[in-house]
Amino acid sequence: MPAFFAPSVARLIEELCKLPGIGPKTGQRLAMHLVDRPEEEIRDLAEALTEVKERVGYCSTCCNLTDSDPCEICADGSRDQTLICVVEDPSDVVAMERTRQFDGLYHVLHGLISPMDGVGPEQLRIQPLLGRLNGNAVEEVILATDPTVEGEATAMYLGRLLRPLGVEVTRIARGLPEGGNLDYADEATLVRALEGRQKVDMDSDK
Repeated sequence: MPAFFAPSVARLIEELCKLPGIGPKTGQRLAMHLVDRPEEEIRDLAEALTEVKERVGYCSTCCNLTDSDPCEICADGSRDQTLICVVEDPSDVVAMERTRQFDGLYHVLHGLISPMDGVGPEQLRIQPLLGRLNGNAVEEVILATDPTVEGEATAMYLGRLLRPLGVEVTRIARGLPEGGNLDYADEATLVRALEGRQKVDMDSDK
């Protein structure tokens, strides 16, 4: 970091640049903004960061982020216990919940299969998903991964893995644009994708 920044400011910029999507210029702008804010606001931000790190973990059932275990969704007995929607990350759960059209449960993989990035099935939260299907009342698993190369590869892998377990495996419809991200889609698009979901064709790659 250039010497014309005070050491404490330089350190702040360096830490901010570790966040995804934050480059040096953006890090500098954020640092300057924070320096100009009242001390009370900065303390509130620091406390919020500390609290989220201390209290937030993964739900032992669905692997979503939560500060209680099980999370509120898994603990809600009014939701459809026969239906699990599999998504890539916690932000996708938020996107689905905004539609107010899905009343089942979720399972968060925390990633997608991507050999180019060295991510295989063993790096994803797949085993906990399989555990939920053993001796459970689950009848349908909806694969709601993004319509990207990685998302399709993950859906195909899970389809092959889950179908022999006796559950219906479906894939959200192509209401989402090719290569799009679930958490960027609007509510109406997600509703159409859910309503138009189709059974996973295990022979589609032949």
